[in-house]
Amino acid sequence: MGISVSEQRATFDRDGYAIYEDVLDAGLVAEASAHVDWLAKRNPGLRPENLGHQLMAEDPFWVRLISDERLLDIAEQYLGPNIALFASHYISKPPEDGQPVLWHQDGSYWPLEPMEVVTLWLAVDDSQPENGCMRVVPGTQGMELHEMKASTDTPNVLSSQMDSELVDEERAVDIVLKAGGVSVHHPNIVHGSNPNTSGKRRCGLTIRYIPTTTRITKQPWECAFLLRGEAVEGVNEYSPRPRYVKGEDLAFRGCEAWV
Repeated sequence: MGISVSEQRATFDRDGYAIYEDVLDAGLVAEASAHVDWLAKRNPGLRPENLGHQLMAEDPFWVRLISDERLLDIAEQYLGPNIALFASHYISKPPEDGQPVLWHQDGSYWPLEPMEVVTLWLAVDDSQPENGCMRVVPGTQGMELHEMKASTDTPNVLSSQMDSELVDEERAVDIVLKAGGVSVHHPNIVHGSNPNTSGKRRCGLTIRYIPTTTRITKQPWECAFLLRGEAVEGVNEYSPRPRYVKGEDLAFRGCEAWV
């Protein structure tokens, strides 16, 4: 018997994260993998770990992916029925050269008020210790948010990290996921990942969902989308759903409904 929804929520409340296996079907995950390759070719000046939300406002497949009902059903367990997107980011660590993500707290970077937000981390590839899977320090969701410090001595995805004195690495656990699985984590939890020195790519998509009562305080913000339920008047301005343009956008199943 699998883990129940109530058990996953209890795990999240205790540890600051939870794992959901087999969320998306193999066909959609394959499209997401192709999307990463397509984005990388269109943006040769970016490291594949840095395919961030600034690329998504006019990308119909990306918006289709993060608005998948199966993902929103998970988000609703944590946020309620009125859900918007704050941001999304592919972190695709190439074989043998994938950069680490140093220890950090997500909420320290984000212009959100209040800090009511949940991250779904979608495994586009199998994510294992060998190829630099995410690692978390359970229970640190109760820690207050700390300012991240610039860190460029070693190439890393965020060019910043937490004060090492705040991180108990001995308590860290690996988040092992099969492609199509999802982990959910709290904005305050301490987490990071090691470099990818294996021969296999490790790609994940971060999806930051907010309730429509949470305000994005940095404006303009190009990738705020209302995904489920109702907006709250005067809180955020939401972008229209991007249209699919044949020959310009990545083709995907159902793209004809996005014209």
